[in-house]
Amino acid sequence: MGSRMALPVLLPHIQSEFGLSLSIVGFLVTLLWLGGAIGQLPGGILADYYSEGAIMTLSLGLVVIALTAVVLAPNAATLFVAVAIWGLATSLYPIARITILSETYPDRLGSALGLTMATGDIGQTLIPPVAGALAAVLVWQAGLGFMIPLLILGGVGIWLVVPRQSRAEGSTVTLSMDTARDVGDELRRPTMMFVSFILILFFFFWQAFTSFFPTYLVVEKEVSATMASILFGVFFAAGAIVKPIAGVAYDRIGMRWALISVLLGPVAGLLLLPVVESLEMILIVTLVISTMLGNGAITQSFVAEQFPADIQGTGLGSVRTVSAVVGATGPVLFGIVADRGFFNEGYVALAVIVVIVIVLTYRMPNPKKSA
Repeated sequence: MGSRMALPVLLPHIQSEFGLSLSIVGFLVTLLWLGGAIGQLPGGILADYYSEGAIMTLSLGLVVIALTAVVLAPNAATLFVAVAIWGLATSLYPIARITILSETYPDRLGSALGLTMATGDIGQTLIPPVAGALAAVLVWQAGLGFMIPLLILGGVGIWLVVPRQSRAEGSTVTLSMDTARDVGDELRRPTMMFVSFILILFFFFWQAFTSFFPTYLVVEKEVSATMASILFGVFFAAGAIVKPIAGVAYDRIGMRWALISVLLGPVAGLLLLPVVESLEMILIVTLVISTMLGNGAITQSFVAEQFPADIQGTGLGSVRTVSAVVGATGPVLFGIVADRGFFNEGYVALAVIVVIVIVLTYRMPNPKKSA
């Protein structure tokens, strides 16, 4: 959910107001992602048995409540609790979005998901610079508070547009140990074990990179906070182009080569990032790294198609929960590295992780789509 991308550009302001180290603000971001990870499995179960429209609306409503608590937090402890709730609230949304697209576009899920995710990047493009500008001119709380009325409008729109018929009405599957065994059997297949490990590494890389990229630009490249937030927005703007292309590539050439194609750019970009200095070159490197945004349209379509329709949400939620929970350690570990003066070396290490993902993707067993 795009609202989470406001937090990275606000970290310098939060760090200053509450007197926190990079390690501690990294843990703050970890809480956000961890909350978003833990709720994926419950979100997937709900998506299998209840209306996707109702679940997505509920998610947005809970995000509004959580963001209000973050904005009003009187101290660091309250802030951390509110951010964790914010993460949990966002976790209900993604699986329901994927399952309803899978029902609507069963033969073109990659293309449909890529296009849908690209429209989400419009928000992620605008949110960081707007949040950064409001924080610079007013207070950091304004950088989050402006989203609250927009989320309320979005919730109303989803409630009116997305069907609210329960999936359980047409399903013969019940929430039981049998369902758990069916999901477990799918997860034990070699292909699923491979892709789950790939997702763990990618989530770690993604969360570490996005959490500190604006701060890195300010601290290491001496870019203004406003310009750093604009570059962060440009990063997501590129995703609006990359994701539909990646989704179409998945539908036409499959996961292996589509995923490798979008990950080659980040390897080169992350290795170049520590050595480039001019704003123009930083912009170019940012765009090169942004090809990784095509990952979601590919991997999430792939995982969803590995599970039968009756347990699709539960299966996808299981994979995303395990992968994202482990990957959520990325921000706090990267913050520890940055605190010790190894910001540049941290990005080189992330490039190595992406290389490992590419190798594993190439070696992954041939998948079979589920009926």
